[in-house]
Amino acid sequence: MTTLRMAAVAAEFGRDLEDTFTTVERLIKEARTEGVGLLALPEACLGGYLLSLHDGVARDEGPPALALDGPEIRRLAALAGEMTVVAGYCEAGADGRRYNSAVCVSGDGVLGNHRKVHQPLSEDASYACGDGFRAFDTPVGRIGMMICYDKAFPESARALALDGAEIGVCVSAWPGARTQAARDLVNDRWKRRFDLFDRARALENQIVWLSANQAGTFGSLRFVGSAKVVDPGGDILADTGVAAGMAVAELDVAQALSTARRSMGHLRDRRPDVYAPAGAATT
Repeated sequence: MTTLRMAAVAAEFGRDLEDTFTTVERLIKEARTEGVGLLALPEACLGGYLLSLHDGVARDEGPPALALDGPEIRRLAALAGEMTVVAGYCEAGADGRRYNSAVCVSGDGVLGNHRKVHQPLSEDASYACGDGFRAFDTPVGRIGMMICYDKAFPESARALALDGAEIGVCVSAWPGARTQAARDLVNDRWKRRFDLFDRARALENQIVWLSANQAGTFGSLRFVGSAKVVDPGGDILADTGVAAGMAVAELDVAQALSTARRSMGHLRDRRPDVYAPAGAATT
């Protein structure tokens, strides 16, 4: 039996990159002490998220745009060392556009990169969108990455599962509700949706699921935290709640997938020939 100790983080990050790397280094050291092999940090942890997702609310110029092959990502990889680390950042694309991206690194360098495809509210005013979902191999298994709103669409995680992803990693800057906001985030309706999506995406694809999220406040946003590790049956193995923290769980990934899919294989039993709307061409 080969087990993997994995962790998802809920933490607060701002614009200052030196402060960010101080926090990242502390979290990686904490994870290393816990024997973690796979660590998920939140969306936009390198340089912070947007101040607001709504028109008419004050904004700044946004997070610093970082090159995938630039010094900041190399610094993250050096900190990761033997660990596999996923982190969100604002990517400076070679096409001159900015992307809300997640990078997966180890001490060997970049293992994978994902550009956020689905953009909520006014996020498209700050970022260009990505064009797909692709799984990739890492020292801890085959991983598929998503960012925040991507997980609201079942097709995102399903595309990664069909591409062989054993572990889905979704990094987020998911806030609480802006209207009818709950005084206590535990009771917030957007927090409830965040948790439902995490459990459903794991269960419907029968994959392991790591969900990292921003915590605290930034600009007009109040984040719900709720970082967690979910097994292929949709059961939460570890959860930070709405506070900052690190959710840590250990699992034999191969065995967990095999057990979940032994009788009812959601990928195996698909019927794609009947899913197209009536009159539409089947692909």
